[in-house]
Amino acid sequence: MLIVMRGQATDEEIGRVCSVIERLGFEARPIPGGQRTAIGIVGNDRAIDPSPFVGLPGVVQTIQVSAPFKQVSREWQAEDTQVVLPNGAAFGGGAWCLVAGPCSIESEEQIHASAAGVAAAGGQVLRGGAFKPRTSPYAFQGLGEPALVWMKEAAAAHGLATVTEAVDAESAERVAAHADMIQIGARNMQNYALLGVVGQLGKPVLLKRGMSATIKEWLLAAEYVANAGQSQIVLCERGIRSFDDATRNVLDLGALVLAKQRSHLPVIADPSHGSGRRDMVAPLSLAAMAAGADGLIVEAHPDPDHALSDGAQSLPLDALSGLGSALRNGRTLRAALP
Repeated sequence: MLIVMRGQATDEEIGRVCSVIERLGFEARPIPGGQRTAIGIVGNDRAIDPSPFVGLPGVVQTIQVSAPFKQVSREWQAEDTQVVLPNGAAFGGGAWCLVAGPCSIESEEQIHASAAGVAAAGGQVLRGGAFKPRTSPYAFQGLGEPALVWMKEAAAAHGLATVTEAVDAESAERVAAHADMIQIGARNMQNYALLGVVGQLGKPVLLKRGMSATIKEWLLAAEYVANAGQSQIVLCERGIRSFDDATRNVLDLGALVLAKQRSHLPVIADPSHGSGRRDMVAPLSLAAMAAGADGLIVEAHPDPDHALSDGAQSLPLDALSGLGSALRNGRTLRAALP
């Protein structure tokens, strides 16, 4: 439920409503707005009787939030959330961001070369995996904390922010100590214990959609992060499984559109995992932009044919530069679309 206060509601009136909410056994979440304050109620799993709030000083109306995901829903907050990183890179709220870099950080030299290529292409955020959950136990699993240090140094040299994946509570603490944004990968989207941990670490979260997850499940995963205390969340559509093996996954741009309609959180696309083919990354990137994506996360590597992971879907750095130019032109065209 949302309790909407009048525009001139006093701190005392807001506090009284919060006290009533807490006496009922729920948690109050004041949501300051441009013209008036709303107070959200969390902790309930069914509709709340509005009668305790009707007639309280300062209360204008009560609104039942019908979506099972409350804090990330458009009902809870109508205006877009904008997620801003320390270097000024921003997602949503009219901002657009290119995130790029290798699937895995393989060496200090490799991540420095990647950072230079990302910056030259107009990217604002460097991605790279230090901890890698892989389907095969024999595949490259990442270099751990040394890779985080290298990525932080490489990004700083080119004015980039950083995002990298956490795979468990221990790696989440390490990622939070070095990176500007914590990524939750597709395999961990419904690892609710991990979502609760990263929601408390004070860093924005990039939440990828699970490869078989519904839109509702994806947004409920975001709700776990928000309920743990972190409202700076970026959703990422990265492709879903299909019966057809012509591509690694199917980039679901319809889900991107629906997620933006149902949630105030920014939504970006991952055309690299969404196809598994580097020749499809550019056209899918432009399609995602036309669909209203707030940014892209793209895999790029100085020598993709010899990459230790995901080389087939990684762009060479010169191709990333060409994609950057196409995206800048595409943004101009996107502005003319309804």
